[in-house]
Amino acid sequence: MSQLDALKIKIFADGADLDGMLAMYADPRIAGFTTNPTLMRKAGITDYEAFAKSVLERIPDRPISFEVFADNFDDMDRQARLIAGWGRNVNVKIPITNTLGQSSADLIARLSGDGIMVNVTAIMTVDQVRTVAAALHPESQSIVSVFAGRIADTGRDPIPLMRACLDCLAGQPGAALLWASPRELLNLFQADEMGCQIITMTNDLLAKMAAVGKDLDTFSLETVKMFRTDAQAADYTLKSSETAGKTSGAAGPD
Repeated sequence: MSQLDALKIKIFADGADLDGMLAMYADPRIAGFTTNPTLMRKAGITDYEAFAKSVLERIPDRPISFEVFADNFDDMDRQARLIAGWGRNVNVKIPITNTLGQSSADLIARLSGDGIMVNVTAIMTVDQVRTVAAALHPESQSIVSVFAGRIADTGRDPIPLMRACLDCLAGQPGAALLWASPRELLNLFQADEMGCQIITMTNDLLAKMAAVGKDLDTFSLETVKMFRTDAQAADYTLKSSETAGKTSGAAGPD
């Protein structure tokens, strides 16, 4: 069994490029998909609903998360219920707070209580996870997305925090902890080892899975060859190298 085959964690592809999403849909290792307004804007998407429905027509049988973009909780509620109606495989992403820093806990409780599958996003503290755990309905399926990669960007080790988050969710059997914003392929194995149920990965990171288990001597030699090939392609020279070679053995002045 390969290292990848031994993984228990579910891999969700993170992006907003339809062709890229369909390429990942063809890979049986990809268990679901996530996106957000920032990724969609970067991809040039101008019609949110049309894009989402186009994705759902082509990917009808794996979880896909689409995010509300209102900032008022009543408007978030209306958007969430509309988005949830687009498909049975839809998870509705709800930010942990609005832009004023006000908690989304009451909204999460209403939606989860009505059986809507929420994906609570932009979480970065254990206290936020405790708040979510208290709000979720125990019989509803949900995702709790903790941005471990952004936590690591602050110089903090995210693993102890993620373990604490798992403990907070122990009483919520329908809730899955998601390791969000990984920065390197190693995060996949770290998240799996510590018991996260889901990790999101961009297509660039997913492409790196081809190197899993690769012989390091081979990898080293390939890297040396890459440096040499690129130097030759750039036609680099050192003007003083020929002179230096001729004079390197000459005796110095008395």
